[in-house]
Amino acid sequence: MSRKSTANYGTMETTSDVQFAGTSSNEFNSLCDNIVTNIYTINTSWKTLDSSLKAIGTPRDNKGLRDNIHVTQLSANQLVPVTTSYLQKLNRIVKKGEKQQKLQVEKLTDNFKEALANYSSLQKQLADKMKANLLTSPIEYEPMAEDPEYQQQAQLSRELAFEKEMLLDRELSIKKIEADILDVNEIMRELSAIVHNQEELVDSIENNIDATATNVEDGTSQLQKAAQYHRRYRKRLCILALIGSVVLTILVIVLVVELKR
Repeated sequence: MSRKSTANYGTMETTSDVQFAGTSSNEFNSLCDNIVTNIYTINTSWKTLDSSLKAIGTPRDNKGLRDNIHVTQLSANQLVPVTTSYLQKLNRIVKKGEKQQKLQVEKLTDNFKEALANYSSLQKQLADKMKANLLTSPIEYEPMAEDPEYQQQAQLSRELAFEKEMLLDRELSIKKIEADILDVNEIMRELSAIVHNQEELVDSIENNIDATATNVEDGTSQLQKAAQYHRRYRKRLCILALIGSVVLTILVIVLVVELKR
């Protein structure tokens, strides 16, 4: 079952129009607010990283850009498990709550899944592009002696050292890039379970409402039938009373006539 509302707090928009049903639970409202804030922050990180993606491999690409990408991903990555735990807690709170609360949890979960999917996809694009455009660290060279043979040996040593450092730097850079990629598969499964649970709870509420409505309709029908029967019964009593009055009147008249004779 899929339910869509006009709330749009899981998209790339910078504003949130979440509407909450009236509830006396401060914990419920607090968790909802935290989740909405985290979704907004993840989407903001997505925008920052998307802008950085366009700069990789261009003259604007430098160590500062790569460091900013790393820090942005670390911050967003930390929000993902926190938000997931908030949603799981919210799911436990509303198990005996109102239908509107359950629909809110379902919507929040869907929006978080959407934000997480967009963020994860962009992370993979960033990793691929950064690995294809690795930055190299400049090597400082010592002044060479005037001996041609020494210069040749020194040049060969520098080239070997440069290649070794390049390979090491490349390996470390790739490991750092891959370490920033968040594994969202397990989280997505947990979120899907939350959505499925909320749909079942909402369906159960709707079924109970339908059953109650059916019982009310049946009860109303029975009352209408009883009232109809009661009206017919009273009508018959009135007719019988009228007939009895007519018969009694006739008998009185006959009796009076007989007595006068």
